[in-house]
Amino acid sequence: MNGAELLDLAIETAGGAGASAADAVMIDWTSAAAQVRLGEVETVKMSRERRLGIRCFVGNASAMASTADLTADAVRAFVHDVVEMAGIVAPDPDAGLPTADELATDQPDLGLADAAGDAISPDERVDLAMRCEEAALAVDPRLTNSEGAEFSNSSSRIAYGASTGFRGAYETTGYSLSVAPVATEGDQMQRDSWYDSRRAYAQLAAPAEVGRMAAERALRRLNARKVPTQSVPIVFDPITAASLMRHLASAVCGGALYHRASFLLDKLGEDIAAPTVTVVDDGRLPGGLASRPFDGEGLATRRNVIVDQGRLSGYLLDSYSARKLGKTATGSAARSAGDAPSASPTNFHLAAGSHTPEEIVASVDRGLYVTGLSGFGVNGVTGDYSRGASGLWIENGELTHAVEEITIAGNLLEMFRGIEMIGSDLEFRSSICAPTVLIGRMTVAGS
Repeated sequence: MNGAELLDLAIETAGGAGASAADAVMIDWTSAAAQVRLGEVETVKMSRERRLGIRCFVGNASAMASTADLTADAVRAFVHDVVEMAGIVAPDPDAGLPTADELATDQPDLGLADAAGDAISPDERVDLAMRCEEAALAVDPRLTNSEGAEFSNSSSRIAYGASTGFRGAYETTGYSLSVAPVATEGDQMQRDSWYDSRRAYAQLAAPAEVGRMAAERALRRLNARKVPTQSVPIVFDPITAASLMRHLASAVCGGALYHRASFLLDKLGEDIAAPTVTVVDDGRLPGGLASRPFDGEGLATRRNVIVDQGRLSGYLLDSYSARKLGKTATGSAARSAGDAPSASPTNFHLAAGSHTPEEIVASVDRGLYVTGLSGFGVNGVTGDYSRGASGLWIENGELTHAVEEITIAGNLLEMFRGIEMIGSDLEFRSSICAPTVLIGRMTVAGS
């Protein structure tokens, strides 16, 4: 049976078994990857999964489960079991499907699928990974080792249906290439990495480019040292600045809000960042790595402005969290086959500014350019921030020597309000991203 037939069967069976409402998702996912290290093939993998998930309601009580046994008889028995489970669960007055008038009425083609991957052979995957690693190691004789390179591609088809009458489906593909070289000088060894990830194969960076970037990042970490404890400006490169956006995204999602576990609780409409800061979550970004025409409940995805010129202007809400908070869903529900929908970011990003990364660094008399973060010292309730960091020291507007074994500390609200410059180098290589960012002052704890 195809995905649409399985959805119809599951939803019809749920109604016949006593469910007052039901929705179901069918996920058909295929992936392939090749990993190499020092010119030798380490793994070549291919996998496929087809899974049906259903959520059944008996009044305001619900249960959900998933199965990979997709024969008609097995699906019927499975759905009966889920309805029976829903019948013994405590009711929740905020549970339920979106109403029919809330559902998406359009399903645009967002350019999420590229069939080029169908023609890529296992040998070609190995060759791409090999070329990437070779390019990295060829940059400098100090690049003597590698943690390997990987090329992968995947494709998926997601179909969703509900007893409200909604039916929808879309296809996606993904291509990625990464490498992690190791640089050696004397008794020092430093590792770094680089990657690219795209929906379309032709848009993926060339192996030579990915390898060169990874090599340069590893080399510049050599001869790193600590710096004295002090309070200085901090420049976050795009990779580390994206981590700040991840903390922000977590704080504006419905679950954190109704659990009262967000440092942005009750701050809607307030200034929480510098006036130059605008943050957007765009579920319909063409070719976006997290784009989709409808969300995990059948609502239309959309462009949600989360921070508008420094002011917190929106949250990310699924139907359940919207009801809990007395607000309206934002088309932000995400789900796997076996879990309930929950609010999640899509293409969440800090809007680009007007300054080049070089201009931002040149504006700093003495400070830190952060290229790596470690540890998990971020309190999502208070916003207190303390993480291990590595990067490059800035002196008189120039990058000088590598820095490691330090900690940077602050508070996320103060950090967002302290943003002084935003780079023009925004690039969508992941679903949560940011350009280079300068924060006016943070504590650096070192020697």
